[in-house]
Amino acid sequence: MKNFNLDAILEAMLKMSDRVSDLNFSVGRQPQVEVDGQLAPVNFPGLPRLTPYQTEMIAMHMLRGDREATRTLIQNGSVDISYSIPGKTRFRVNVFSQRGTYAIVLRVIPEGIPSLEALKMPKELFNVPKLKNGIVLVTGPTGSGKSTTLAALIHQINLENAYHILTIEDPVEYMHRHLKSTVNQREVGSDTKTFALALRAALRQAPKVILIGEMRDVETIEIAMEAAETGHLVLSTLHTIDAAKTVDRIIGVFPKDQEPQIRTRLSQSFRYVVSQRLLPKVGGGRVAALEILKSTMRTRDYIVKGESDGRSLTDAMHDGSVDGMQTFDDEIEKLWNAGVISKETALAYATNPTNLALRMTDEPTSAPKPQDDSSMLSLLE
Repeated sequence: MKNFNLDAILEAMLKMSDRVSDLNFSVGRQPQVEVDGQLAPVNFPGLPRLTPYQTEMIAMHMLRGDREATRTLIQNGSVDISYSIPGKTRFRVNVFSQRGTYAIVLRVIPEGIPSLEALKMPKELFNVPKLKNGIVLVTGPTGSGKSTTLAALIHQINLENAYHILTIEDPVEYMHRHLKSTVNQREVGSDTKTFALALRAALRQAPKVILIGEMRDVETIEIAMEAAETGHLVLSTLHTIDAAKTVDRIIGVFPKDQEPQIRTRLSQSFRYVVSQRLLPKVGGGRVAALEILKSTMRTRDYIVKGESDGRSLTDAMHDGSVDGMQTFDDEIEKLWNAGVISKETALAYATNPTNLALRMTDEPTSAPKPQDDSSMLSLLE
């Protein structure tokens, strides 16, 4: 890798498949790409495996002399940055230290901003851009497509309304152009020190819509609720596995003596919790399953008073299809019945695999369908 051209290496790795989601540089391994959730090595002549020196070269090249990012890497052991091949591909990058060496993981940011139609989102989500205030959360594990869904929602608002939209991200991923709305995008690290600081300032910057890349701490969650209560539409993400756990996480970050107050505030301010999982399809590729919790009289009551036997948010979602709600297990069962996923995959990704297994017959009702490469869902995030 003497006098190596990193951009050429990245481009060669991207050509391994049209479904590459991540690039991985780790000591002792060849460069690797992640396709449909599985790592695969990329063979480069004279590069059987990466050395500590080589991964450090790659890390320093991506940091591009950014003193603040370099200081964060040294002090915290990891740093989030963005990187781009000029005019071609953008990446969200995490550089981190492990056993005294550096490793680098790059998440591919798909070119352009997908529409809700292209992502084949449920009809209920088309109502989100029409909201005037409140909190909308998109949740799920890393790599489940949260950023892509949020970008599509912001893009739809940008197309339909003459608003001031403010995003606070770490780092900025999708680049939004000014369309009908004016979109300002702030990056944690370069434009502001923390999410909380930027969010406090946002309340004085007259936005109608605020996108928070991630609600990481109690201060950010507190200000987000305050923003929603004062007439802003707030969109954000949490790393939670389903809608019910999202409610628990938000309430759980506050002191116990504040729980009744937080339950009331959350019930009044939330509009939707959308949880996502990417499941491997029969024949290759991945498909998204979505769970949707919507603010209704019943769900607000369950949040205020807490869940109990016969009073669960999952039950409310299962019974609330007429309101546009849906549960993971119901959607996973539909995918299995359509032959899109295997029974093993369905049970592995289910919220309650025991109950789902009882509902599933030995064979799906439909024959497996050919892979649909036109869907952008397999390329989420």
